[in-house]
Amino acid sequence: MPESFQMPKQLTVLGLPVHLLDDYSGWLVQRLNQRKGVHVVTLNAEMSMMAEQNAALADVIQQADLVIPDGAGVVFYLWLRGKQVRRHPGIELAEALLRRSLPSSADSCSPDRLLKIFFYGGAPGVCQAAAETWQQRVPGLAIVGTQHGYLTLEDQPQFRQMLKDLQPDIILVGLGVPRQEMWIAEHRYLCPEAVWIGVGGSFDIWSGTKARAPSWLRENHLEWVYRLYQEPWRWRRMMALPKFALRALVHSRG
Repeated sequence: MPESFQMPKQLTVLGLPVHLLDDYSGWLVQRLNQRKGVHVVTLNAEMSMMAEQNAALADVIQQADLVIPDGAGVVFYLWLRGKQVRRHPGIELAEALLRRSLPSSADSCSPDRLLKIFFYGGAPGVCQAAAETWQQRVPGLAIVGTQHGYLTLEDQPQFRQMLKDLQPDIILVGLGVPRQEMWIAEHRYLCPEAVWIGVGGSFDIWSGTKARAPSWLRENHLEWVYRLYQEPWRWRRMMALPKFALRALVHSRG
Protein backbone atom coordinates (compact mmCIF):
# COMPACT_ATOMS: atom_id res chain seq x y z
CA MET A 1 0.00 0.00 0.00
CA PRO A 2 1.50 3.40 -0.97
CA GLU A 3 2.67 5.57 1.90
CA SER A 4 0.09 8.23 1.03
CA PHE A 5 -2.68 5.73 1.78
CA GLN A 6 -1.36 4.77 5.20
CA MET A 7 -2.15 6.33 8.51
CA PRO A 8 0.76 8.53 9.65
CA LYS A 9 3.17 7.28 12.28
CA GLN A 10 2.89 9.42 15.42
CA LEU A 11 5.68 10.66 17.69
CA THR A 12 5.49 13.24 20.47
CA VAL A 13 7.29 16.51 21.18
CA LEU A 14 6.74 17.90 24.68
CA GLY A 15 3.54 15.88 24.77
CA LEU A 16 2.31 17.18 21.41
CA PRO A 17 1.77 14.85 18.43
CA VAL A 18 3.96 14.86 15.33
CA HIS A 19 2.87 12.75 12.36
CA LEU A 20 5.37 11.25 9.94
CA LEU A 21 4.76 10.50 6.25
CA ASP A 22 6.98 10.29 3.19
CA ASP A 23 4.47 12.26 1.09
CA TYR A 24 2.33 14.70 3.08
CA SER A 25 0.74 16.41 0.09
CA GLY A 26 -0.11 13.07 -1.53
CA TRP A 27 -1.77 11.92 1.68
CA LEU A 28 -3.81 15.11 1.80
CA VAL A 29 -4.94 14.67 -1.81
CA GLN A 30 -6.04 11.13 -0.94
CA ARG A 31 -8.06 12.50 1.98
CA LEU A 32 -9.64 15.07 -0.34
CA ASN A 33 -10.58 12.30 -2.77
CA GLN A 34 -12.31 10.53 0.11
CA ARG A 35 -14.11 13.78 1.08
CA LYS A 36 -12.48 13.69 4.52
CA GLY A 37 -11.57 17.03 6.07
CA VAL A 38 -8.16 17.67 7.62
CA HIS A 39 -6.77 20.31 9.96
CA VAL A 40 -3.01 20.58 9.39
CA VAL A 41 -0.79 22.11 12.08
CA THR A 42 2.82 23.04 11.24
CA LEU A 43 4.60 22.52 14.56
CA ASN A 44 7.78 24.35 15.52
CA ALA A 45 9.59 25.12 18.77
CA GLU A 46 7.86 28.46 19.28
CA MET A 47 4.41 26.92 18.95
CA SER A 48 5.37 24.03 21.24
CA MET A 49 6.43 26.41 24.01
CA MET A 50 3.34 28.55 23.44
CA ALA A 51 1.16 25.48 23.90
CA GLU A 52 2.65 24.90 27.34
CA GLN A 53 1.20 28.23 28.45
CA ASN A 54 -1.99 28.04 26.38
CA ALA A 55 -4.14 25.02 27.16
CA ALA A 56 -6.61 25.87 24.38
CA LEU A 57 -3.82 25.87 21.78
CA ALA A 58 -2.44 22.60 23.13
CA ASP A 59 -5.89 21.05 22.80
CA VAL A 60 -6.22 22.25 19.20
CA ILE A 61 -2.86 20.68 18.32
CA GLN A 62 -3.83 17.45 20.04
CA GLN A 63 -7.05 17.31 18.04
CA ALA A 64 -5.47 18.19 14.67
CA ASP A 65 -5.64 15.50 11.99
CA LEU A 66 -2.08 16.10 10.78
CA VAL A 67 0.81 17.76 12.64
CA ILE A 68 3.98 18.11 10.58
CA PRO A 69 7.55 18.81 11.84
CA ASP A 70 7.91 22.35 10.55
CA GLY A 71 10.72 23.66 12.75
CA ALA A 72 14.37 22.71 13.22
CA GLY A 73 13.77 22.58 16.97
CA VAL A 74 11.21 19.80 16.54
CA VAL A 75 13.66 17.85 14.38
CA PHE A 76 16.39 18.39 17.00
CA TYR A 77 14.10 17.22 19.80
CA LEU A 78 13.32 13.99 17.95
CA TRP A 79 16.99 13.47 16.97
CA LEU A 80 17.93 13.51 20.65
CA ARG A 81 15.56 10.57 21.04
CA GLY A 82 17.09 8.60 18.19
CA LYS A 83 14.47 9.58 15.60
CA GLN A 84 15.83 10.78 12.27
CA VAL A 85 13.15 13.11 10.94
CA ARG A 86 13.37 15.52 8.02
CA ARG A 87 12.03 19.03 8.46
CA HIS A 88 8.90 19.80 6.42
CA PRO A 89 8.24 23.57 6.35
CA GLY A 90 4.56 24.44 6.19
CA ILE A 91 5.08 26.81 3.25
CA GLU A 92 6.56 23.96 1.21
CA LEU A 93 3.68 21.64 2.07
CA ALA A 94 1.18 24.30 1.00
CA GLU A 95 3.09 24.86 -2.25
CA ALA A 96 3.19 21.12 -3.01
CA LEU A 97 -0.53 20.81 -2.37
CA LEU A 98 -1.34 23.78 -4.61
CA ARG A 99 0.72 22.29 -7.44
CA ARG A 100 -1.17 19.01 -7.01
CA SER A 101 -4.62 20.57 -7.00
CA LEU A 102 -5.26 19.92 -10.69
CA PRO A 103 -6.22 16.42 -11.91
CA SER A 104 -3.31 14.77 -13.73
CA SER A 105 -2.77 11.33 -15.21
CA ALA A 106 0.97 11.75 -14.59
CA ASP A 107 0.55 11.93 -10.79
CA SER A 108 -0.54 8.79 -8.94
CA CYS A 109 -1.80 11.01 -6.11
CA SER A 110 -3.81 13.28 -8.37
CA PRO A 111 -7.17 14.63 -7.17
CA ASP A 112 -10.30 13.19 -8.74
CA ARG A 113 -11.56 16.70 -9.51
CA LEU A 114 -10.30 20.27 -9.87
CA LEU A 115 -9.77 21.42 -6.29
CA LYS A 116 -11.13 24.80 -5.22
CA ILE A 117 -8.74 26.98 -3.19
CA PHE A 118 -9.27 29.90 -0.82
CA PHE A 119 -6.64 32.24 0.72
CA TYR A 120 -7.46 33.97 4.01
CA GLY A 121 -5.16 36.24 5.98
CA GLY A 122 -2.43 38.82 5.67
CA ALA A 123 -2.67 42.57 5.22
CA PRO A 124 -5.08 44.11 2.69
CA GLY A 125 -3.83 43.48 -0.83
CA VAL A 126 -1.24 40.87 0.16
CA CYS A 127 -3.53 37.87 -0.06
CA GLN A 128 -4.82 38.87 -3.50
CA ALA A 129 -1.27 39.45 -4.76
CA ALA A 130 -0.28 36.00 -3.50
CA ALA A 131 -3.23 34.48 -5.36
CA GLU A 132 -2.21 36.26 -8.57
CA THR A 133 1.31 34.89 -8.20
CA TRP A 134 -0.03 31.36 -7.95
CA GLN A 135 -2.37 31.83 -10.91
CA GLN A 136 0.74 32.62 -12.96
CA ARG A 137 2.74 29.72 -11.54
CA VAL A 138 0.02 27.14 -12.13
CA PRO A 139 -2.31 28.07 -15.00
CA GLY A 140 -5.77 26.68 -14.39
CA LEU A 141 -5.43 26.82 -10.61
CA ALA A 142 -8.94 27.26 -9.16
CA ILE A 143 -8.50 30.00 -6.55
CA VAL A 144 -12.15 30.78 -5.87
CA GLY A 145 -11.61 33.62 -3.41
CA THR A 146 -9.29 35.60 -1.14
CA GLN A 147 -9.87 37.62 2.02
CA HIS A 148 -7.40 39.70 4.02
CA GLY A 149 -7.11 39.11 7.73
CA TYR A 150 -8.34 42.50 8.96
CA LEU A 151 -12.08 41.91 8.95
CA THR A 152 -14.27 43.82 11.36
CA LEU A 153 -16.69 41.99 13.65
CA GLU A 154 -19.51 43.23 11.46
CA ASP A 155 -17.95 41.71 8.33
CA GLN A 156 -17.24 38.27 9.77
CA PRO A 157 -20.74 36.73 9.44
CA GLN A 158 -20.78 37.56 5.72
CA PHE A 159 -17.31 36.06 5.30
CA ARG A 160 -18.33 32.86 7.08
CA GLN A 161 -21.37 32.57 4.84
CA MET A 162 -19.18 33.05 1.77
CA LEU A 163 -16.96 30.15 2.83
CA LYS A 164 -20.00 28.01 3.49
CA ASP A 165 -21.42 28.81 0.05
CA LEU A 166 -18.16 28.32 -1.85
CA GLN A 167 -17.10 25.10 -0.06
CA PRO A 168 -13.41 25.34 -1.03
CA ASP A 169 -11.38 22.13 -0.93
CA ILE A 170 -8.15 23.77 0.29
CA ILE A 171 -8.26 26.71 2.71
CA LEU A 172 -4.95 28.38 3.58
CA VAL A 173 -5.14 30.60 6.65
CA GLY A 174 -2.38 33.12 7.36
CA LEU A 175 -3.29 34.80 10.64
CA GLY A 176 -0.15 33.95 12.62
CA VAL A 177 0.26 31.59 15.57
CA PRO A 178 -1.82 30.86 17.59
CA ARG A 179 -4.67 32.85 16.05
CA GLN A 180 -4.80 30.82 12.82
CA GLU A 181 -4.87 27.46 14.63
CA MET A 182 -7.64 28.60 16.95
CA TRP A 183 -9.63 30.13 14.09
CA ILE A 184 -9.44 26.96 12.00
CA ALA A 185 -10.54 24.76 14.89
CA GLU A 186 -13.50 27.04 15.51
CA HIS A 187 -14.62 27.37 11.88
CA ARG A 188 -13.74 24.16 10.06
CA TYR A 189 -17.36 23.03 10.45
CA LEU A 190 -18.17 25.53 7.69
CA CYS A 191 -16.33 23.36 5.13
CA PRO A 192 -16.08 19.94 6.78
CA GLU A 193 -14.55 18.20 3.74
CA ALA A 194 -11.76 20.75 3.25
CA VAL A 195 -8.05 20.66 4.05
CA TRP A 196 -7.28 23.62 6.34
CA ILE A 197 -3.65 24.69 6.81
CA GLY A 198 -2.26 27.50 8.95
CA VAL A 199 0.41 29.05 6.72
CA GLY A 200 1.71 31.94 8.86
CA GLY A 201 3.48 34.53 6.72
CA SER A 202 3.41 32.53 3.48
CA PHE A 203 1.17 35.10 1.74
CA ASP A 204 3.82 37.77 2.38
CA ILE A 205 6.44 35.61 0.67
CA TRP A 206 4.26 34.57 -2.27
CA SER A 207 3.19 38.18 -2.85
CA GLY A 208 6.79 39.41 -2.80
CA THR A 209 6.15 41.59 0.27
CA LYS A 210 8.88 39.68 2.11
CA ALA A 211 11.61 37.28 1.04
CA ARG A 212 12.19 33.80 2.37
CA ALA A 213 15.57 33.02 3.91
CA PRO A 214 18.30 31.94 1.45
CA SER A 215 18.50 28.19 0.91
CA TRP A 216 21.85 27.85 2.74
CA LEU A 217 20.26 29.28 5.90
CA ARG A 218 17.25 26.99 5.57
CA GLU A 219 19.44 23.95 4.98
CA ASN A 220 21.45 24.74 8.12
CA HIS A 221 18.32 25.24 10.24
CA LEU A 222 18.95 28.97 10.59
CA GLU A 223 15.84 30.35 8.90
CA TRP A 224 14.85 31.88 12.24
CA VAL A 225 17.93 34.17 12.06
CA TYR A 226 16.75 35.63 8.77
CA ARG A 227 13.23 36.04 10.12
CA LEU A 228 14.60 37.93 13.12
CA TYR A 229 16.61 40.13 10.75
CA GLN A 230 13.44 40.94 8.80
CA GLU A 231 11.26 41.39 11.89
CA PRO A 232 13.43 42.45 14.85
CA TRP A 233 10.30 43.02 16.92
CA ARG A 234 10.00 39.22 17.13
CA TRP A 235 12.99 38.93 19.50
CA ARG A 236 10.80 38.38 22.54
CA ARG A 237 8.99 35.51 20.83
CA MET A 238 12.33 34.09 19.67
CA MET A 239 13.31 33.63 23.32
CA ALA A 240 11.18 30.51 23.16
CA LEU A 241 13.88 28.84 21.01
CA PRO A 242 16.65 28.52 23.65
CA LYS A 243 14.03 27.56 26.23
CA PHE A 244 12.80 24.82 23.94
CA ALA A 245 16.36 23.58 23.31
CA LEU A 246 16.97 23.39 27.05
CA ARG A 247 13.75 21.46 27.55
CA ALA A 248 14.75 19.08 24.78
CA LEU A 249 18.12 18.39 26.38
CA VAL A 250 16.64 17.93 29.84
CA HIS A 251 13.94 15.60 28.58
CA SER A 252 16.45 13.53 26.63
CA ARG A 253 18.33 12.75 29.85
CA GLY A 254 15.15 11.97 31.78
